[in-house]
Parts: sequence; C-alpha cells; structure tokens
Amino acid sequence: MTTETTPLVSDANKSDHLDWLRQITVIPTAAGHEQRVIAWIDRWLDQRPGYSTKRDAHGNIEIRITDCPKTDHPIYFTAHLDHPAFVVETVVSETELILSFRGGVMSDYFPDAKIRVHHSDDSFSICTVINEHDPDGNEWSETHARPFKVYRATGDSAHQAKVGDIGTWDLPDAAIVDDEFGGIFHTNACDDLAALSAALAAIDELRIAKENGKEIGDVRVLLTRAEEVGFIGAIGASKDGFMPKGSRIIALENSRAFPDSPIHGGPIVRVGDRISIFSPELTGAVAKVAERISGGASTPKASEKASDMPKWKWQRKLMAGGACEASVYCAYGYTSTCVCLPLGNYHNMARLTDAQAGTHEGTPRVGREFIGVDDYHGMIDLLIGCGMDLPASPGFVERLEKLWVDKRFIVGAES
Repeated sequence: MTTETTPLVSDANKSDHLDWLRQITVIPTAAGHEQRVIAWIDRWLDQRPGYSTKRDAHGNIEIRITDCPKTDHPIYFTAHLDHPAFVVETVVSETELILSFRGGVMSDYFPDAKIRVHHSDDSFSICTVINEHDPDGNEWSETHARPFKVYRATGDSAHQAKVGDIGTWDLPDAAIVDDEFGGIFHTNACDDLAALSAALAAIDELRIAKENGKEIGDVRVLLTRAEEVGFIGAIGASKDGFMPKGSRIIALENSRAFPDSPIHGGPIVRVGDRISIFSPELTGAVAKVAERISGGASTPKASEKASDMPKWKWQRKLMAGGACEASVYCAYGYTSTCVCLPLGNYHNMARLTDAQAGTHEGTPRVGREFIGVDDYHGMIDLLIGCGMDLPASPGFVERLEKLWVDKRFIVGAES
C-alpha cells in the first residue's frame, strides 16, 4: 500500500505560492542587472511583517525570521537572482544594438532569434539577433579576456534602448499545461527564479508556523547575484564570510531533467554536480527529511514494488550535467548541499539533446523553460521540513549500530 502523508501547506497557501511563481519567473533579469527581481522581493517583504534583511557589499541579500534566535550555525536556503540574458552595451544607431550575452547558451540558438529589449518604463522593443560581434577581431572563448559573447541585433525601435537595458528571448506568455500529474508550468525563466519563489514560500510558511507557536530553528534565505557568469555573488559572500562558518547551506537550483531524473519525479536531493560531491552529512540529513515527509525512500528497493512507493515523491541524484553554488560554498569551507527541480528546456534551449548531437533539423530555437507544478510544491514541502527539524546527521551510524546488535550472532560475535 502507498504511504499517505499529512500536507504541510494549505491549499490556499499553495495557490499563493503558485501565484508568486507566475509573477517572479517572467521578470527580466541578467547577471549584474537583477534590480527588477530585487524590487519585487522588496515589495513582497513590505507586505508582511516578521523579517529582517541585510545586504553585503556585492548586493547579495539575507532574509531571516526576526523572532527566531540567531545562532552560529543557521540553515540557509539559497537561490540566485539572475538568468541567462542579453545586456545592451552600445546603441549603434536607430536600428542597431550591440548586446552582451551573460550566461551559457549554445551559439546555434542565436542566429535570427527574436528578443525583447526591456526599457526602464517597462515597455520593450522587438529586435532580431543578426550575428556574433567580434569587437577585437577574435572569436570569443571562455579563456578570452572579453567576459561575454557579444551580438549584433536590429529592430525598428532599437533607438529606444539605453545601455544597461536587459534583453530576453521573445517567448509566449507563461502558462500551466494540465496533465495527469497536476500540470507543467512553462515560463521565461525557471532557473533560478522558481527556486527563489520556493525559498520565499518556505520561509513564509515557517514564519507563520513560528507565529502559531511552533519551534523553528535559525532559518534564513540567501539570494545571490551573477551566478550565471561564474557564481560571482556566491564567491563574494563566501570570501567575505557573509554567512557564519558554521552554517548549513542548502543551495536551490533548477537542473536539466534527464530520463533518470524526470519532471514529476519530485524535488531532487542533489548529491553533487560536475565539479564536486557535496557535504555528505548534510546531503544525508536533507534526504532523511525527505524520507520523513514521504514515508519512504526515493526509489524502490529490490524487495519493493513501484506501486508500494509513497505518493509524495522525491529523488536523490548526482546531476552532473552542470555546476551549482553548493560547490562554491563547499570550496570555501562551508557545509553545503543542493536541492533542485528537474527542468525542461534548460537555459531556454529547446530540443537541446538534438542540438548537441547535431541531429536538429534547421536552426535550433529557444523555448520556455518548464517544471512540474507538483515538483515545485514538493520542494517547498522539503524546505519547510528542513526548517522545522533538520537532523544533525542522517542517522546512518545509528542504523549500523542497531544492525550490529540485532545480527552480530551471525558472525559469532558475543552479546
């Protein structure tokens, strides 16, 4: 029989959390130009009491529940504020712009792509990417002194743009497409704005629980800048000791879904990325919370049937297709792990597998990123569970000790 679980969030609050997801993920943002997202967060904070905030020299933001006691070992939910996007560098003429692209997207997706250049008054111009621009005559590479790829774009209203305006792909409106699992949410930028929305939803549920008399630990949210161009905000926060060294940091991400890490498979407790393996004790502790919520493991054991698995789903995976801020925090001596959402159209690259294999017919085109609505709510549940009771360890040693006591007679050990 499947295991039933008690919902951690009311249906009314789930509706609010989904509304925040819809709002946040369509906000134009780019590395170093996250101001519109920050303005939304400031309005969100103004509408509810009980939070304290502070910012570091790099513009990273910490949010904490005011009434929770401060400790030297807080739990952080972290998300980054940017998404791969264009930034206007030069207005060449009434019809031509030069834009840098800040983030990792395959060059094949750019030729003749339509983009929206967002102006300060919230209007936008439609432009077409013409080609890559080589201002110094050298093709860009990651070892090049020029930090970003640069592109030329043209449009009849390009003259309305100003240096620093953000350019995003011209995509359809955000929408939820219903399916048998509760729907798939398609939008401009899940990575990492869906995780930001989940972090805010979780800490707000914890704030409410605290007001209702429940005991909550020192839980904070850390929002970082310029992740898409090399984890710059996270590096600055780590180097400056913005977080206490005893912190337990749960980085939140949206990671490319694969057949063995599917959408609708639940939030993923990510044990590592292509750079490193994360802090094992913290990874195990978060997995322990997931087991507690679901009533079971992430995958069926050899002695179990798939039909016996809990309805609240979660996954435990390496996710080595990319890198995330958890590797940064670990490198600077912090205890850190990652929880991520399985993501479709990673970095807006539709049919990426075909594009990488060279089997794509015609020019690859961008598309809306998408996540499972159930996975999003599952991430919030998991973070709430971590905020209420994140164990100091996954308890594996205790399980081993019990096994030894119960079965040592098999190898002739005395009581």
